Amino acid sequence: MQTQLAPEFQGSAVGAEAEAILSRCVHCGFCTATCPTYQLLGDELDGPRGRIYLIKQVLEGAEPTRSTQLHLDRCLTCRNCETTCPSGVQYGKLLEIGRGIVEAKVERPLQERATRWLLKEGLTSPAFKPAMKLGQMLRPLLPASLKDKVPAPAAAQAHDWPTRNHPRKVGLLLGCVQPSMAPNINSATARVLDAAGIQTLVAEGAGCCGAIRSHLNDHAGGLADMRRNIDAWWPLVEGLTEAGKIEALVMNASGCGVTVKEYGHALRDDPAYADKAAKLSALTRDLSELLPDLVPRLKPLLLNANTQHKLAYHPPCTLQHGQQLRGGIESGLRDLGFEVQLASCDSHLCCGSAGTYSVLQPTLAKQLRDQKLHALAPLHAQTIISANIGCIQHLQSGTSTPVRHWVEVLDQALSQSRATDSA
Repeated sequence: MQTQLAPEFQGSAVGAEAEAILSRCVHCGFCTATCPTYQLLGDELDGPRGRIYLIKQVLEGAEPTRSTQLHLDRCLTCRNCETTCPSGVQYGKLLEIGRGIVEAKVERPLQERATRWLLKEGLTSPAFKPAMKLGQMLRPLLPASLKDKVPAPAAAQAHDWPTRNHPRKVGLLLGCVQPSMAPNINSATARVLDAAGIQTLVAEGAGCCGAIRSHLNDHAGGLADMRRNIDAWWPLVEGLTEAGKIEALVMNASGCGVTVKEYGHALRDDPAYADKAAKLSALTRDLSELLPDLVPRLKPLLLNANTQHKLAYHPPCTLQHGQQLRGGIESGLRDLGFEVQLASCDSHLCCGSAGTYSVLQPTLAKQLRDQKLHALAPLHAQTIISANIGCIQHLQSGTSTPVRHWVEVLDQALSQSRATDSA
């Protein structure tokens, strides 16, 4: 696709990157076949190809409108189109560029600005934890729209963290909302790794990975979050603390994982952080990437566990499309004796969570959630598992079937096996 950049973008890094991405698009339209919003709305401008044209027009000097902004807002950033694209178009990066330009040129209504500000500041604030506790106390009184976003309080086990030291150590990002909404995911991760002889370390001062602010077009704020995390993690990366040196930085929320793996790209022009960001990105692993190493260590510990209840697995978009990691969770859990199945159709499609999307685009998000649950229903699973806090909470809001992180299921089986051994 040939592009004639407007003068304001000629010679700029943003213009050069966008032009390089656009040049790979051959208008084939394969992307529309796997775009969730195009399937729902049937509008070319609500599919990747249409959005690419909108961004191209803006880069060529066309004045964006509220309509332009709306079509870009409706994108889930699921990146399914990247998996489908035969030409390797980096749609996610182009969308980020386009959204940033449009955001600067088109003023949003006051209510939208207020909502987006509350999301980017509230979800990443230390005040989120007490606010969530208050919400849990008042949960029976909350309207349905808010109750969906407030999980029941976590069990006491959610705060049990292993205390053994191991020669092998990894870092873990706790996340911004996960410690308050689903703290057992982090402690279960630490317990499973401990059982395999790996110690989990957490860096004081690390917080939101930067995805929330970046996806809400606060790119400066997103980069600031990334730099803060790099500063917090660097002593562990270099082995400058008494705790020791980590061999990897582990992510148990795939949405955070895809972001941290792209720190090197995001900070490539920052002379003070470019090298550190690239090294951290290279060290980052989704928790599922450790399964080939964990399986032989954990299998003997599961001999007395009941692993036969049915699990339905929903692969998050940030894992299967963003990180291009597919099949690892299912095969790893099956090797450990679990019965895991994917939906027979549409397992590649987004559930509608997509970070803050379920708040900003609730109608579309609920339609996608219900479609996902409908696709999973024929499996008659006792538990639905996933690998991202957003997907887990969003799916749980539409079903009475328990929805959990896969590491919680593995942790529970290990605990049951230990209890049987000691009985």
